[in-house]
Amino acid sequence: MNIHEYQAKELFRAYGIPVPEGRVAEHASEAAAASRELGPDVVVKAQIHAGGRGKAGGVKPAATPEDAERIAASLLGRALITGQTGPEGRIVRAVLVERGQKIARELYAAVTLDRAAGRPVLMASPDGGMDIEAVAANTPERIIRVMADPLYGLTDFEARRAAAFLGFTGRDLHTCARLLKNLFRLYVEKEASLAEINPLIVTENGDILALDAKLNFEDNALFRHPELTGLADADERDPLELEAERHGLNYIRLDGNVGVMVNGAGLAMATMDLIKQAGGEPANFLDVGGGAGAAKIAAGFRIILSDPRVRAILVNIFGGILRCDLLAEGVVTAAKEAGVSVPIIVRMQGTNAEAGRRILAESGLAFTVAETLKDAARLVSEVR
Repeated sequence: MNIHEYQAKELFRAYGIPVPEGRVAEHASEAAAASRELGPDVVVKAQIHAGGRGKAGGVKPAATPEDAERIAASLLGRALITGQTGPEGRIVRAVLVERGQKIARELYAAVTLDRAAGRPVLMASPDGGMDIEAVAANTPERIIRVMADPLYGLTDFEARRAAAFLGFTGRDLHTCARLLKNLFRLYVEKEASLAEINPLIVTENGDILALDAKLNFEDNALFRHPELTGLADADERDPLELEAERHGLNYIRLDGNVGVMVNGAGLAMATMDLIKQAGGEPANFLDVGGGAGAAKIAAGFRIILSDPRVRAILVNIFGGILRCDLLAEGVVTAAKEAGVSVPIIVRMQGTNAEAGRRILAESGLAFTVAETLKDAARLVSEVR
């Protein structure tokens, strides 16, 4: 689950991570009022779940309340297109009006999970304000990676080592180390998947502040954090993904025209790889799970067909816990209920696979049954 910058900064404050003073505004007049309250020279920042806002014109300085009102009016209610939103962009429904800062240095700090090491990792770089991926690719020596022990957490000496790498000395070194430890504590206690500050700034007055804040939370841990679930913004989610969640399905919209329905995330990845190998482009990732019945499958068909780009559907099922004959009956019922009008290619393997294929063949519907996954990917990719 992602949250907005202003929400992340409230959590930062609660964990002792200094952030600039700011106010959230949903109307241009509120932005002007916030500017009057905060004083001259504020920054108006569009609030969407995507990075690259500055380059896209979503972060602008305002010298007066009138400037803040004008800038907010130009952003609110309009789509902001960044490198992370796709061509459709994201509608800006709120802006953050923050007190401007005189920046002396821009740094980077983040905590995430290193999956290869199986440990949380603190990453820090003196090259803040840039894409960390570009820094890692071009100047990897400018990033320090501190692997924290899951039992002991980020120790004092590890935090001080990272602060020293960022160029801090004396009292500032200890101040920065404390901030990094607080960031790590927030990451662990709230079960985040990412806690990022880019940039972490040093002002001309010597203050160390989180000028930006990004927090992503692990969806599967949210049941332990009811205080976080209210931070979700449904307007930032794909409506089809929300509909899939209501039916217990895992759905992600992609850019192609081949609908994909499978029972298992690993099977979905393999299926999409073979579709691309065969020259096709997946339109989605849809995992109906191991115990899918007719109702779930029907919901899956409706969701896939809600994407007007879909020209064909590949149903790839491995019958382990779920028998293929029962699943075939569900597919037939669901296809009739959902009024599927595009070609459907089905590949089944596993328990009672032959019986399942026979049910599909005798259904009276235009199913194409493939023996192998490679054949299925080829057949669905040939549909134009």
